[in-house]
Amino acid sequence: MPELPEVETVVRTLRPSVIGRRIEEARFFTHLILEGKPEPQVNGMTIQSVTRYGKNILLQLNSGILAIHLGMTGKLLVDSVPGKYTRAIFTLDRGAVLYDDIRMFGRIEFDRELPPHIAALGPDPLEIDRDAFVQAVRARKTRIKPLLLNQNFLRGLGNIYVDETLFRAGIHPEAVTSRIKPERLQRLHSVIFDVLQESIQAGGSSISDYVDSAGRQGSFQDQHRVYGKEGASCPTCGAPILRIVVAQRGTHFCAKCQKR
Repeated sequence: MPELPEVETVVRTLRPSVIGRRIEEARFFTHLILEGKPEPQVNGMTIQSVTRYGKNILLQLNSGILAIHLGMTGKLLVDSVPGKYTRAIFTLDRGAVLYDDIRMFGRIEFDRELPPHIAALGPDPLEIDRDAFVQAVRARKTRIKPLLLNQNFLRGLGNIYVDETLFRAGIHPEAVTSRIKPERLQRLHSVIFDVLQESIQAGGSSISDYVDSAGRQGSFQDQHRVYGKEGASCPTCGAPILRIVVAQRGTHFCAKCQKR
C-alpha cells in the first residue's frame, strides 16, 4: 500500500499537470471505488490545488474536495493509455488523469468539505512537534508498532516505514509505549522525519505496483535496512533479520539492535 512518501510523490508529480485545469468529464467504470456512494458530480469544476492528507490525495475544486485514497494498488496517471484496470478517467480541458487499480481497495469521494473520517485522522508525522509526539506516545499503554500504524494517532505511516524507523531508532516493535524512555522517543521522532524525507527524495518505495503520476518507480526500496529482509544480515550488527507478526502485519526487525 502506498504510504506517506509514495502519496507525497504522487501529489508532487501530479500537481503541475492539473492545477488550474477544468474537469470536462469524469467517468467511473465501477462503483466499488465509490463505496456505494453516487458518482461525484465534478464536471465543469476547476482544480485549484493538490495536497496530501495522510495517505489521502486531496484535489481542492472550486466547489468542494475530491479525495482519493490509493488503497493497495491504486495509481493516478497523467495522460496514460487506459487499460483493463482503469477504473476512472478525468478528462481535463488539457490532458487527462486516469485512476488504475487492480484490486480496487482504493476509493474516490467528493464532498463540499473535508470528509469527517479524513478530518478525524491524527497529526502528520512531518509536522508534529517532538515534545507533543513524546507525550502522546507515553500517554498510551500499547505496543509501539500498532500505535504508529494507527491512522487516528498519526496519519501516513504504514508497515514499511514503521519497520524502517523502529530499526533506525533501536526500538523493538513490541515495546510497550509507556515504558519507552523519553530520549528514545525523541530519537524516534527525529528518525521518522528523516526516513520519510529520504524516501520522498527517492520517489518512494516501489515494491509491487506503486509508481508516480508519470509512471516512474521510486528507488527507496534499495535503501531499506530491514523491511522484507527476513534472514538477511543486520546492516549494523550482522545478526539475522527476524520476521514476526505484529498487529496482523509482517514485521521485520533485529532482536540484537532493537530493545524493548
